[in-house]
Amino acid sequence: MDLAFKVSGRIARPVEEVFEAVADPAKLSAYFTTGGAVGRPETGATVQWEFADFPGAFPVEIVEVQPNRRIVLRWEASEGPPQDGEATAGAAYMTTVIFAFEPLEDGRTLVSIEESGWRETPGGLRAAFGNCQGWSQMLAALKVWVEHGINLREGFYV
Repeated sequence: MDLAFKVSGRIARPVEEVFEAVADPAKLSAYFTTGGAVGRPETGATVQWEFADFPGAFPVEIVEVQPNRRIVLRWEASEGPPQDGEATAGAAYMTTVIFAFEPLEDGRTLVSIEESGWRETPGGLRAAFGNCQGWSQMLAALKVWVEHGINLREGFYV
């Protein structure tokens, strides 16, 4: 079983505007990385994302950037501590996240986010489900922020 998922949503703005809302660290910090984002994603770079609900900066390795088309990144999987009866967690490892931006004929943008690479363990399964929830929330926050200037995450977690 491959622990992977894909979530998608349509945003009523042109692809260039939607891509910039993810690529520009100031814009990303306005609705998603509530603790701030540092660095613009460029192929081969490492940027940092921080979230108020998960304190501490997360290094994000940028694998590939195709402006207005896709961003591929890798970051450390976070399985959390083992639960009752589980073996201790193994060495740290990375998952891969792919953002795809597709312009639609009606002027909207289809954004898809895929993540894969978790270990096939109970902790990996919990982490995959948790990140699926997080990326779904990110898409909702992106849509509302880009279309209406509202930050859905403000005060949501802390």
